Amino acid sequence: MAIEGKDERAGARRIRLGMVGGGQGAFIGGVHRMAARLDDHFELVAGALSSTAEKSKASGKDLGLDPDRCYGSFEEMAEKEAARADGIEAVSIVTPNHVHYPAAKAFLERGIHVICDKPLTSNLEDARKLKAVADKAKAVFVLTHNYTGYPMIRQAREMVASGKLGQLRVIQAEYAQDWLTEAVEQTGAKQAVWRTDPNQSGAGGATGDIGTHAYNLASFVTGLTLKSLAADLDSFVEGRRVDDNGHVLLRFEGGAKGMLWCSQVAPGNENGLKLRVYGTKGGLEWEQENPNYLWFTPFGEQKRLITRNGAGAGASAGRVSRIPGGHPEGYLEAFATIYTEAAHAIRAYQNGSKADPAVVYPTVDDGVKGVAFVEACVASSKQNGAWVNL
Repeated sequence: MAIEGKDERAGARRIRLGMVGGGQGAFIGGVHRMAARLDDHFELVAGALSSTAEKSKASGKDLGLDPDRCYGSFEEMAEKEAARADGIEAVSIVTPNHVHYPAAKAFLERGIHVICDKPLTSNLEDARKLKAVADKAKAVFVLTHNYTGYPMIRQAREMVASGKLGQLRVIQAEYAQDWLTEAVEQTGAKQAVWRTDPNQSGAGGATGDIGTHAYNLASFVTGLTLKSLAADLDSFVEGRRVDDNGHVLLRFEGGAKGMLWCSQVAPGNENGLKLRVYGTKGGLEWEQENPNYLWFTPFGEQKRLITRNGAGAGASAGRVSRIPGGHPEGYLEAFATIYTEAAHAIRAYQNGSKADPAVVYPTVDDGVKGVAFVEACVASSKQNGAWVNL
């Protein structure tokens, strides 16, 4: 089943897409390009793919881009593409965190739609400034918290909203990895270098890189607003300037409580994003490494397995499923769902209409909340785990 919306393609041309960052040696840029192409809504036509014009042109050549549309900076790209009759309509920003704000601002102010990697920015001041720009811009802003694109996460959200869990009491979120167990940033590993540099990543390490995903997922599924938190962050690897492990207690508006653990120094964990939600009527359990399964346990009854496109799965999961049940969909498909939701929103905007209410994607407001979460964690930890209001 294809992802649906009121603005179905039905012969519509692809949206012209540019990219900032994501050149040779970059991981996430390739993921964004695959996600953008999977449902055939976008065509990459331009890029400022690296920090120098030479590297940008070399990366563009690898991707088959017109050399004249491979730019040395995002500023040049925004100016020149906005002036072209066939210029880009949307841009993907896949740079280190500290570039997100100035790059997004440059395109939004020219009416170019922005699809930005998370977290929103490297600090809360920039996040709030970017929100102000996005709110005034004549363009759509989408944040790629890609895990919200999984069908069974949409299923969980639907079940919580319909009251199947009753009043929510407990939310447990965790995201554990092991790839930074040793000081790989000291070997020059590109992905580790910028993620452990507070000047590029921001004050949060694991909290900013993966903790924001766990927090966003908990918020997306439950619909709850975080009121306050108490955090204990550590930099276990000697010399590391940002946290690589965090334990966070959560208090939500309405009385629900939660705990969040994020770690990049947990041997045996590859990409262990997990979410558990418990209410007065039942509980849900989901893990990213087995994303097509959602466990539901009504209180006092046997545990039930709901599968993607299987019996018991609802409309919200079905609309973002592409293939029949039993054929696994995973990370790239979930990422592509965010791009397809972005395409629906962009086409609706271009047509002067509103997107189908079923179209859901993380917004600039979600991004501000994510950066506020990180900074609150850092502030709390510096105060020996004191409670900090958001």
